Amino acid sequence: MAEFTMELNEEQREVRDWLHGFAADVIRPAAAEWDEREETPWPVIQEAAKVGIYSLDFYAQQYFDPTGLGIPMAMEELFWGDAGIALSIVGTGLAAVGVLANGTEEQIGTWIPQMYGDANDVKVAAFCSSEPDAGSDVASMRTRAVYDEAKDEWVLNGTKTWATNGGIANVHVVVAVVDPELGSKGHASFIVPPKTPGLSQGQKFKKHGIRASHTAEVVLEDVRIPGSCLLGGKEKLDERLARARERAKTGGERVKNAAMATFEASRPAVGAMAVGTARAAYEVALDYAKTREQFGRPIIDNQGVAFQIADMRTSVDAARLLVWRASWMAINGRPFTAAEGSQSKLFASETAKKVTAQAIQILGGNGYTREYPVERMHRDAAIYTIFEGTSEVQRLVIARTLSGMPIR
Repeated sequence: MAEFTMELNEEQREVRDWLHGFAADVIRPAAAEWDEREETPWPVIQEAAKVGIYSLDFYAQQYFDPTGLGIPMAMEELFWGDAGIALSIVGTGLAAVGVLANGTEEQIGTWIPQMYGDANDVKVAAFCSSEPDAGSDVASMRTRAVYDEAKDEWVLNGTKTWATNGGIANVHVVVAVVDPELGSKGHASFIVPPKTPGLSQGQKFKKHGIRASHTAEVVLEDVRIPGSCLLGGKEKLDERLARARERAKTGGERVKNAAMATFEASRPAVGAMAVGTARAAYEVALDYAKTREQFGRPIIDNQGVAFQIADMRTSVDAARLLVWRASWMAINGRPFTAAEGSQSKLFASETAKKVTAQAIQILGGNGYTREYPVERMHRDAAIYTIFEGTSEVQRLVIARTLSGMPIR
């Protein structure tokens, strides 16, 4: 087990500096353009692929960092560059992780390369879970997968929403209901190969922030996929469903808590994204406060501005500490007895909203214009309190964990 430390080792510092350079030199100069265009920044993704950032190998190296700090460090630096473009770069990872966590070796070897493509022909993938009536309440999912034994095919029907890269992806990973009576334990994940008939893009959302990241509905109408596209395989699914049915009779609540623990472990990564955006806004505000003069002196000499700068930096550092603690706990198998994963995501998300708003205030009228990046950062920050569980859901998880109440 790695000791918890706030000091990055030499290799981690090299990776951090490399990512920071890419964010500063490639992502930031393109941020305003792709925010205005509200389109996937394919040229930037291609540049990330050329240098090795847009690849499964890179994220696997960070994920398996024994200190747990690889992923949050990477997310902070990329999202410091720009949240929309960064999400376009890391969004495929959501689908890849779904395959890595549930797929067989053959499925991993077959599908993950097709998710990324290569530097000359980059591809993206989409992870499709949320539905119009099933966001935080995953037990209400309606998309069905029915097995056609005669043809060894699965037939998928339903509508997914809020899917990053939905409809434009080369590979879609779709979560669907196979046994409605088991609630969230009756779900399974499926690969929908490229150009499969019946899958189409529904509404593309025009968003308040993270505009460079493509978000859309995915419509599934009698989508037939080979039996081999069930992640993990049919035998493993049947065994899991049988166990779930038995547990539902004798210990159903324990099963729900175990499922929630899985979500807990992924939330620090979103917290790290929020830290990156908050840090970026704080740095812009600090530079502006030191150089902008009013009444013959820099505005940071005014207590009202100075105190805001102090609070902004303190909040950013505190958010990073919570994210790093939760990330270290997750990689080392430490139980989240106080919902530390949700704590990190909650505090970092709320910090990003507050700090970006303070940055606009410090810049005054300039901060309200698109000539400066803080208004975009403020729009981007709003998403962190919504996706991967809203702030209200995080508070509920924390309170129920502390009180010993069941988490549903």
